[in-house]
Parts: sequence; C-alpha cells; structure tokens
Amino acid sequence: MLTRRTLAGAAAAAFACLAAPAFAQDWKAKYPELTLGVIPAENASGTVDRYTPLTAYLSKEIGVPVKLRVANDYAAVIEGQRAGNIHIAFYGPASFSRAVMTGVKTEPVVNQKHDNGASGYYSVIYVRADSPYRKVDDLKGKNLALVDPNSTSGNQAPRFFMQKAGHDVDKLFGKTFYAGSHENAVLALVQGTADAAANLWNSENDTAVTRMIAKGMLKKPDGSPMAQSDFRVIFKSDFLPEGPFAMLSSLPDDLKQAIRTALVAMPKKDKAAFDRLSDGKDLDFTAVTLKDYQPIIEMLRYNDEQRKRS
Repeated sequence: MLTRRTLAGAAAAAFACLAAPAFAQDWKAKYPELTLGVIPAENASGTVDRYTPLTAYLSKEIGVPVKLRVANDYAAVIEGQRAGNIHIAFYGPASFSRAVMTGVKTEPVVNQKHDNGASGYYSVIYVRADSPYRKVDDLKGKNLALVDPNSTSGNQAPRFFMQKAGHDVDKLFGKTFYAGSHENAVLALVQGTADAAANLWNSENDTAVTRMIAKGMLKKPDGSPMAQSDFRVIFKSDFLPEGPFAMLSSLPDDLKQAIRTALVAMPKKDKAAFDRLSDGKDLDFTAVTLKDYQPIIEMLRYNDEQRKRS
C-alpha cells in the first residue's frame, strides 16, 4: 500500500538522482574551457609539439576544451596562475616553489618518473668536450649561460650547490646571462657565446643535449650530428625533485578530482601522449604533495638571502 510517507520518500530519491549529476556538472558553467600553461623549457615550437597531445587527452577526459599556453618565461606561468587564468600548469620545481612562496594558491598533482626510476633530476654545468675546461675553477672570468631566473637546473640549483661548494657564481664568472630556455643555453655553448651552460640532466641517456640531438638541433661544423660525448659535465648538483603538474586550489573539488584522475591515468590510458612529453624516456607519473618541494623552497630562501647580502 502506498502511503504519503512512501510517496514522499520516492520523490526525494528521484530528486536526488536527478540533482546529483547536475551538481557534478555545475563547474562546467563556470569553467567551459581550461588553460594548461607550461614553462618554456625548450623553444616554443618544440613545446607546442610536446604538450598538444596532452591537452587533447585532458579535453577528452575532463569533458571541456583544454587549451595550451606556452609562456614567454617562467614567471608568466606563476602570474597566470595568480590571476586565475592558468588552471593547470607545468612548472619546474623552483618556479612552482616561487609561486607558493609568493602566495599563489596552487597544489601539485603529479611529476614525471624517468627511465632510471627516479622522479627527479640534476642540474649540471656543461662545457664543450674540446675545451680546456675540466673543473669549475678553470671557468674563472668566463661566460656562463643560465636559463631563466626561475629555472631550477638553469639558475637556482647551480647557484645554491656551487655556493655550498665554495663557488659564488656571480664572482667566479666574468659574465652570466639568461638564455631564455634550456635549448638556448646549450646553443649559446655550441655557438661560442658562452664558455659554459647550466642545464638539466635526467639520466645518462636523457638530457637537454640528447633531446636536442634527437631533434636534429646540434650539429658539428661539417654538418654531422653532435653527441653527448661532445659535452663535458664539470659540475653536478644533488638530486632535485622533478617539477610538477599543478592545479589551482580554488577550482571546484569535483573538477580537481577530474584533473587528478586524468593525469594519474594518462601513462596507461594514452601512452602515445604520455610518451610525447619525454620522447618516450619516462616510465610513469608519481603523485606529489607540497611537502616534496619543501627542500626547493628552502633552497630559494637561501639564494634570496645570499642575493640580499651581495
């Protein structure tokens, strides 16, 4: 027998069933499109080629278009998230830490696990293998190509770890300059604009140099391709956590969960797009939290203090 209470309960259940999916999609009205901002670790065309498959994957998985924005410099990603214009960002560890330190409400989601099983990398100082430079002291008075003020391997880490080893970058080198990207720093070294270049080093077979060689960007005067052996590493930092994909903390919880789920699933769900991020050199994504970047935050604080003293 149907009673008033039974009918009321059935009506409430039906309303809940109708309301739940509507509530879950509420965020799409406010966020009909999302923006993925990425730091210019390489030159613009290479960055677009690398990240476009990721935006296509995210668009499909999240359910709204995700457009790519390649920033002119590392700071532009920080400021884009501060303004709320970049919803998902790929940072280096130092630029992410700087964002957090300056009040940007962003949270890390995943970072990349390289082919050596490590979710991190190193900063190195390269010289040409045919140069006379074999140790850091040999570079006194010479020119150093850095990458960007907010680059980890291309500025913050070499300053920090060389200072700890007794070398003040600004006093050791006759000139330092920011090349704008990791590729430009290597090109400055190859072309003779710099005697040394700071850069990233993931593993023996995955470096800024090997990636540029694979793209046909590094050639000898006779036109033949250069090799990793044409470069010498004369300084290597301690281990650094890989930079994260991060999302705005202010996004709705169900949207944040959709982003997190999509990124975590990507290495298996769209292996081709995942492999494009690293030229097939990475194994997986690793979930990360703010705690993973605390050592980088401390490194930046140290560097900031040193700069104030100089």
